[in-house]
Amino acid sequence: MPFVRIDAHDDTGGARLDALGRAVHDALVDTLGIPPDDRFQVLTAHAPARGTLRYDDYLGVHRDAGIVFVAITLRAGRTTGRKEALYRRIAQLAEEYAGTEPRNVFVTLTENTSADWSLGDGLAQYVGSGSC
Repeated sequence: MPFVRIDAHDDTGGARLDALGRAVHDALVDTLGIPPDDRFQVLTAHAPARGTLRYDDYLGVHRDAGIVFVAITLRAGRTTGRKEALYRRIAQLAEEYAGTEPRNVFVTLTENTSADWSLGDGLAQYVGSGSC
């Protein structure tokens, strides 16, 4: 049950954000085995002219207005290798689906435990469960 937030410049009426959302979801399915119907995302468009996204060339990666910030919250337990595969697949699919250059794909993962999720009805559905 990952929860995904994506922030990007988008003056395409939401088409770029939709493509980025699909890219991230497909990468989660491909690399971490997330169920295909397990999609919970908040997609936020920023107007390029307003300059509300901030970025620099940290660690020698040159970024520009095509930047996309992807924040994924999920339960702990994936190996470093699987996380690296996820990052690569997100960058690959963001380029394929949305035309976003891989250098502009900035991803963070935040891990937590089963007790940190309520999927509705005021219940902690994962407590005592082995689901994704």
